[in-house]
Amino acid sequence: MRKLIYYIDKGFNQYEPFYEYTVPAVGEDEIYARQLCNYFIKDGMQYELLANELEEDDEILTIKEIGLNEKAPDEMDYRGKGLYVEIRLNSRSENYRLLTKLPCQTHFEVIRYLLKDAILLSELGQFRITSREIDEDRGVYVLYGEFNHGE
Repeated sequence: MRKLIYYIDKGFNQYEPFYEYTVPAVGEDEIYARQLCNYFIKDGMQYELLANELEEDDEILTIKEIGLNEKAPDEMDYRGKGLYVEIRLNSRSENYRLLTKLPCQTHFEVIRYLLKDAILLSELGQFRITSREIDEDRGVYVLYGEFNHGE
């Protein structure tokens, strides 16, 4: 693996290079973590993952622009504060409320959370993950979901 390249799907089979990460500037573990995210936030815009491909030694992610990133009122910037995973309700009516934040030592630890379909949150119950996001603007990974009621 040499690099991770994001391409934007411009429609009509046209793809434009958007952003690139190279090893060793970022570790392979971070490149794998990014590939597990359904959404990517960069420069105030939200993008959705359409395809994840391998081209020789390069990891290729094809994304489409969704529009301006909708910010939650309790968002914070994690740059320079360590590696974190936020867990938030996937509910616009609750402003995507932050339930907890999990400090991580490595991206391999982040990957552990990104791979899960559900997490048991102490005193809150079973949380079913509906999407995964890397918010480049805030320097954090985010898991969105809902509680499994009655299970």
